[in-house]
Amino acid sequence: MTAHSSIYAHRQDIVTLGDLRSSGYTSLSIRDEMRNNLRHKLQNGETPFHGIFGYEHTVIPDIERAILSRHTMILLGLRGQAKTRIARLLVNVLDEWIPYIAGSEIHDDPLAPLSRYAVDCIAEHGDKTPIAWLHRSQRYIEKLATPDVSIADLIGDVDPIKAATLKLPYSDERVIHFGLIPRSHRSIFVINELPDLQPRIQVALFNILQESDIQIRGFTMRLPLDIALIFTANPEDYTNRGAIVTPLKDRIDSQILTHYPKSPTIAQLITDQEAQPTSEQKEQVYCPSAAKLLVEYIAFEARKSEYVDQKSGVSARLTISAAENLYSAAERRALVTREDHVMVRMSDCIGIIPSITGKVELVYEGEQEGAFTVAQILIGKAIRALFSHYFPNPESFKRNAKNNPYTVVIEWFAAGNSVTFPSDISSQHYTTLLDSIPGLGDIVRRTLPDITDKDYYFMMEFVLHGLAEYSLLSKSLTDISDSAPGFAFGDLLRSMFTMKPDEDWNDNE
Repeated sequence: MTAHSSIYAHRQDIVTLGDLRSSGYTSLSIRDEMRNNLRHKLQNGETPFHGIFGYEHTVIPDIERAILSRHTMILLGLRGQAKTRIARLLVNVLDEWIPYIAGSEIHDDPLAPLSRYAVDCIAEHGDKTPIAWLHRSQRYIEKLATPDVSIADLIGDVDPIKAATLKLPYSDERVIHFGLIPRSHRSIFVINELPDLQPRIQVALFNILQESDIQIRGFTMRLPLDIALIFTANPEDYTNRGAIVTPLKDRIDSQILTHYPKSPTIAQLITDQEAQPTSEQKEQVYCPSAAKLLVEYIAFEARKSEYVDQKSGVSARLTISAAENLYSAAERRALVTREDHVMVRMSDCIGIIPSITGKVELVYEGEQEGAFTVAQILIGKAIRALFSHYFPNPESFKRNAKNNPYTVVIEWFAAGNSVTFPSDISSQHYTTLLDSIPGLGDIVRRTLPDITDKDYYFMMEFVLHGLAEYSLLSKSLTDISDSAPGFAFGDLLRSMFTMKPDEDWNDNE
């Protein structure tokens, strides 16, 4: 429990300044308040950053050190690295309730009033000054930096309507309309995408950060605002859209670098938490764990692809959207085939291409290939990378063909057989096609003896895709004009002489 917990529990009885003084309440700056509450949480093995995965030993300790140092922070990282989410979770290290002068625009501390309104109110009412209570959820203010943000938006301006209503001259400071920053007194104020803020607006933040001075239309006021300022920025923005001016960077105490998940397993925890399949999809669709992991591998391949602009980054939103589209692809098939329950298939990868094309920035080579082709390439490389996670690497059998577990399947296709999996075929038709391929089920059963019946057929199809990515089979997209889009598998050598150049899903040439 914090030092003020007992006071908060009886806050309904504390309605005046006199009540507050009698309760023994003492004021703390917001940075001291955050520091004290974080100390308490750490000592009790708690974390304020619930739902943040992969930062346990990197970003979160940096943030905690910054809070303990009472620092202003900037979270610097590529898009989709949870910068804003982390900033919003900082309310968890605020006191649950704080008292303020009732009616104050800037939530003046009753024991340390700043505004003219609060000073006059206490002068008039003394210990009978009315007190209100502010919950920590209301002490978080966020502003997206855009080129049209003005000084008036952030700091304030003279309000002619207020002057007319109160019958005050413009020389009276009570005509000032406070901007977002003064209204964030005793709160956390976050500016997202800081480089997008015009340099002249950034300059206006200097004194607020260091000297606590603000100037509005000729009014020079010393308001020692009590604000925890947090900034976020993307490194790419330093050159593409603007820059953080050097004196402002100098006044930001801690620069904390964020990053993407280090492993697909951690990335999958994030996707599982953020993806939102509907209740009908959860009931009707089964998604194998390998399919979920494949989605993460696609993002990892994109983050090192020569076709993707690495400075722009590949957001976690790609995998979240792709996971949701996997469910939707399977659900759509269930509706078309009138089945009550379906399973995600490898052929549903067609359905996640729109989740990829809109979320990767391509370099010149990628633009030449085209977004659709790049998405296919990324999926193919993800399949190849994931294949060895479950099955023996086919390349390891090049010198020892006798023990090659894939020989029966490869020879069946080499004999002139082929198989096509349209995306909308029924489950019965789908399993019949897979069972018709000799040796395919044996590969799965021998390599994955504990596999469930639900995952069995998915992994059978996965083997075909994996062998194609290792250039042991051919794989192509079926012509949409002939049937529902899907994948056709055949002998690689035979396909080289019969397949049209634009039919090949893989980059096997």
